[in-house]
Amino acid sequence: MQEVRPPAVAGMFYPQNAAELRAKISAYLDAATASGPAPKAIIAPHAGYIYSGPIAANAYAMLAPERERIGKVVLLGPAHRVAFRGLAAPASSRFETPLGEIAIDRASIERVAHLPQVKVLDEPHTFEHSLEVQLPFLQTVLARFELTPFVVGDASAEDVAEVLEILWGGPETLIVVSSDLSHYHDYDTAVTLDRETSRAIAALRPADLDYDRACGRIPIAGLLQVAKKLGLHAEILDVRNSGDTAGPRDRVVGYGAYAFT
Repeated sequence: MQEVRPPAVAGMFYPQNAAELRAKISAYLDAATASGPAPKAIIAPHAGYIYSGPIAANAYAMLAPERERIGKVVLLGPAHRVAFRGLAAPASSRFETPLGEIAIDRASIERVAHLPQVKVLDEPHTFEHSLEVQLPFLQTVLARFELTPFVVGDASAEDVAEVLEILWGGPETLIVVSSDLSHYHDYDTAVTLDRETSRAIAALRPADLDYDRACGRIPIAGLLQVAKKLGLHAEILDVRNSGDTAGPRDRVVGYGAYAFT
């Protein structure tokens, strides 16, 4: 077990230099146009910042009013590198980024450790980018927080929803789901597919999330189940793709930012 999980994609997905990283995130947040009450939960994309950073910023900028109040973050993202069943929590006690270390909320992990779908596994976290790219944004917009991170492998929406309900908490707890949208379609096709996915999210309809429309479909579906049960409202903040930000338009990846209040 590593006591500290070091950054795996710093220098690739986002700047490795702390000053450069702070400046880039600040620029994204300054350009964000979303407004409204601070959300209980958000969905944000996890590509390289030049591609998805401007979209993610529209979700993170909405947290500013709760900067001092939010002290717990439950973060879920899909597994890209390691195949396993269930939801993997880390054994390590801290995650590190160029902006510093984040304490892992062991007490929250213990609260769900009895569930059969929850495993304590470092391997799925070691090189996983879906969670890591969210951390510098969180470190920028929140004053201080403890992190409860789960990589979601072969699991069901119900598996995720059960964990979220236990850890939902009050205004001190933020739920973050990390997901990109459609992958490697031409620009116009991606726009159509991502619009359909966004409508399903806004309507809290997890059954309408097709398997190839979002890599984080399972954690999104789990969030939608809980949001519907608890009477939350979902808002589409920003939906674009890599053809809008920093890439060609023949094979694009879609990105969406959503808030739940």
